[in-house]
Amino acid sequence: MDQGGAPPVFSASAETDGDHLRVVVTGEVDMATADTMLQTALREPATRVTLDLRAVTFFDSAAIHAVVRLAGHYPDALRVLPSRQVSRVLEIAGLGEQGWLHPA
Repeated sequence: MDQGGAPPVFSASAETDGDHLRVVVTGEVDMATADTMLQTALREPATRVTLDLRAVTFFDSAAIHAVVRLAGHYPDALRVLPSRQVSRVLEIAGLGEQGWLHPA
């Protein structure tokens, strides 16, 4: 059933504050957009990274893979702030207890 309105628009933007990189992602993260999210987070050198997914409305296996790759790239330095949808998907995938996940 069509609910009307425009589909969620994907965006990923990064801002740096010293050695801290904050990546804000909105909309749907899927196989078409997950690599853009990943590359945005890897573009700037950083010691700490916050991946803000609180405005993400859809999150699939490609998105999970991108976050797991980021966790490997930034061990003990990644903080993921999930939306309700992202939290649910990560729980189902068995990743709900990861140290990098910081639910609200």
